[in-house]
Amino acid sequence: MSTSAELEALYAKIYGLHMEGGWHRKAPALWPEPRANFHPNLWRYRDVKPILEQAGGLVDHRMADRRNLTMTNPVEGNLYSTVRTLVAAYQSIKPGEQAEAHRHTPSALRIILEGQRSFTVVNGTRVEMRPGDVLLTPSWSWHSHEAVGPDDCFWVDVLDVPLVHLLEPMFFERHPDKFEAQVSDAQEAPIAFRWTDSLRRLDASAAAPAHGTAEREIELGAPAMKTIAIHVQRMSAGFASATHRSTANAIYTVLDGEGTTRAGEREMHWQLGDVFAVPAWQAYRHEVSRDAHLVRVSDEPVMRAFDLLREQNL
Repeated sequence: MSTSAELEALYAKIYGLHMEGGWHRKAPALWPEPRANFHPNLWRYRDVKPILEQAGGLVDHRMADRRNLTMTNPVEGNLYSTVRTLVAAYQSIKPGEQAEAHRHTPSALRIILEGQRSFTVVNGTRVEMRPGDVLLTPSWSWHSHEAVGPDDCFWVDVLDVPLVHLLEPMFFERHPDKFEAQVSDAQEAPIAFRWTDSLRRLDASAAAPAHGTAEREIELGAPAMKTIAIHVQRMSAGFASATHRSTANAIYTVLDGEGTTRAGEREMHWQLGDVFAVPAWQAYRHEVSRDAHLVRVSDEPVMRAFDLLREQNL
């Protein structure tokens, strides 16, 4: 029979080799179901928009690649991510401004909230960004933005930067000429999901989604990108969703309407332009007080690719 002193001496040898005994772990490595780490959280557009407008007079694109405000989850120790694998940000561009081209390995998308006559260029294709549209920037694509109309343009970015941080293949490059030389205009393009098309598809979609968290739902792309899925949801006033949870992390953007989402211990009242986070495996439920459209961005393709996607109605 070993003595306590002999065991402590053994453990000291193991720790000295930067190892750990599977029978004597400092913290468990496996647990019965996903832990609630990141917090559900809401960011209000009405709080953020005045700050971006003020920043428009103080921060130009020579001071930063983009004028944006990152939504950092308030979980202790987090410095950047909105949920574990995704980050969201509010961004603006002013009339006459151009954001120079760059590219990076993280995939990105933009959900347009307000403003007319702003454009994005992605790998030489120039498309207009209209309210309600969702624009894609696939991994390692050159992209730039410009505003040529009279309006400030505001949108929500969602990127898989936290996932790339975890996996570590981060590469970033500024365009050597600042902008792409060969650009062609396009009314329609694979990178642009138009709001008018989304509304038409929602009108034609009679069946409610199986998860019961919306009355109607469509997917943009199949999926939109290898690491990111985008779903547009429709819910009418008085709708109360099923209580649902998923191993996929999700970020919601409110395009119109009003309602309340209860996720974990949080109750989040949302309206136009708001963004809220529903981290993995946190039970949530929507209650809608005014006809609403939401864009749900998630890491479902990642979970599905590794056979880790689990969903449950409670």
